[in-house]
Amino acid sequence: MDKDPANLLREHGLQVTAQRLAVLRAVSGRPHCTADEVAEDVRAEIGAISRQAVYDALRVLAEKQLIGRVQPAGSPALFDPRVGDNHHHVICRTCGKVVDVDCAVGETPCLTAADHSGYQIDEAQVIYWGHCPECLSEKSESEPSRTGA
Repeated sequence: MDKDPANLLREHGLQVTAQRLAVLRAVSGRPHCTADEVAEDVRAEIGAISRQAVYDALRVLAEKQLIGRVQPAGSPALFDPRVGDNHHHVICRTCGKVVDVDCAVGETPCLTAADHSGYQIDEAQVIYWGHCPECLSEKSESEPSRTGA
């Protein structure tokens, strides 16, 4: 986070509270975290906070675009401190690790919405699924050799 979190909240018309500051710091310190992970970090920083207060703070911060919200199919929402650009995510099917992927450039017809429904599209989320290098390495090490030995 480049700016002072309190000033960032004020610039977006939000009241500065200990809960919002702690939630913002938690997401900044742990990119692609779940609400439960945020709650854990916030409790470690400020003590008691209800789950609902964490969810409320995450919702408000995402609405004000201070954090991003990524919703992978079949998984809990993830919260991302990287906002203001059009980036995507890749998720490991084995360990669940999430990393940022810069937006595709050049001709990308599959990423161009063929929209004839009248919608005004203002956002798109692309999530790539695969296997991270660490899990691929572990998988290849655990496979038996096929040399016939």
